[in-house]
Amino acid sequence: MPRRTSVAVSLTDGSLFRNILLFSVPLIFSQLLQVLFNMADVAVVGKFSSATALGSVGSTSTLVTLFTGFLIGLSNGVNVRVAQYLGARQEKSTSICVHNSLLLCTAAGVLIAVLCYFLAHPMLALLRTKDDLMDGAVLYFRIYALGMPALGIFNFGNAVLSASGDTKRPLAYLTAAGVLNVILNLFFVIVCKMAADGVALASVISQYLSAVLILLHLRRLNDCCRLDKKLLRLHPQEALRILSLGVPSGIQSMIFAVANLFIQAGVNSFDSTMVSGNSAAANVDNVIYNVMAAFYTACSSFMGQNWGAGKKDRMMKSYYISLGYSFLIAAGLGAAFWLCGEPFLYLFTNEAPVVAAGMQRLKIMWWSYAISAFMDCTIAACRGIGRSFVPTVIVILGSCVFRVVWVYTIFAQFGTIPSLYLLYAFSWTITAVAEILYFLHCCRRLPVAPDTAPPQPAEK
Repeated sequence: MPRRTSVAVSLTDGSLFRNILLFSVPLIFSQLLQVLFNMADVAVVGKFSSATALGSVGSTSTLVTLFTGFLIGLSNGVNVRVAQYLGARQEKSTSICVHNSLLLCTAAGVLIAVLCYFLAHPMLALLRTKDDLMDGAVLYFRIYALGMPALGIFNFGNAVLSASGDTKRPLAYLTAAGVLNVILNLFFVIVCKMAADGVALASVISQYLSAVLILLHLRRLNDCCRLDKKLLRLHPQEALRILSLGVPSGIQSMIFAVANLFIQAGVNSFDSTMVSGNSAAANVDNVIYNVMAAFYTACSSFMGQNWGAGKKDRMMKSYYISLGYSFLIAAGLGAAFWLCGEPFLYLFTNEAPVVAAGMQRLKIMWWSYAISAFMDCTIAACRGIGRSFVPTVIVILGSCVFRVVWVYTIFAQFGTIPSLYLLYAFSWTITAVAEILYFLHCCRRLPVAPDTAPPQPAEK
């Protein structure tokens, strides 16, 4: 019987241009599938249920982004630690890291599920959810929260497999879960006459399917990434290493969501046509950001493994190549959406004034996306070398605090929609410069290889 391992693309040998691209393409499709399936959720409840159900689902989007973003950020810490151990060929440390990561990600998912279930109403009230949407939004969010443990487990497995070079397997599992999600959406909403609760239930079931599939695959491996229930125990030292990378990354994602609430408040100061146009054009953000994110994952994984292997030159080249790919894809997609923006926006509305309002956003955003590559790819590179806290502080100041100040100063002074949208380009530029300076500073002091000493067992 052939030896089953998790490695698909070599991260420490071969052409970086080729391997980073091969590594990233399945991730791109994975990210796009998530965007398309989320759009399908909204389309099904909007087309086959009611406007109230659609509003209920939409009212929870900020909270869903907030908490799922934390779980994804936590998995970034898993990705980096596993990549570093694999690069250093520390099989025992890799195994300890994998089993500790499963415990941490599952515990985080359970904790978030409990928090969201019992605090759903207060949190939605804090966001000023409309009274006629509140009951449906609370029901949807409580059901959706039950899938958080599964989401934590899938992101854990995805992080481990990506760190070892396998990005195709998570794509296959996500595709299976996504197809089931769409089928169940239609079944619960059309056949069972459910509304927001049906869409939420479909999401939960599909999330657990993806979690089970990825756990079964990890159980069947024969390398150091294999899961063994006998090895599931917490090593405090290793757990702290993972959390020191993952928690700041998760908090960073959550803070972005909070900062965007102030931007949304600025948009809401215009008429309903502008608000609807902004919502339609924001779908472009989801597509482009998720495609770019594939190269950020590649950056962290390649840098982590090559630093662990003591290949510092190859590590730095991984950063430059990943940055180049993410910049080019953002520039190309931004231009494409600007040129074909109107047909795309008509997918979400039949009203010409709403499309015109959406084009005002695209007129500024299409060239701004490429700027964000310098910020986000550098943050990913910092995680790859085990630096997560300072980059998070820089993001808080440059892309969060700065945005709030901009809304209450520049936007308050001019009061125009371009003066609001321009804050993205300016905040990304300021943050990118600071992140790059910090990254270069860290690289000058970087040891040849990271500390990959195996965690010491607790004293009895």
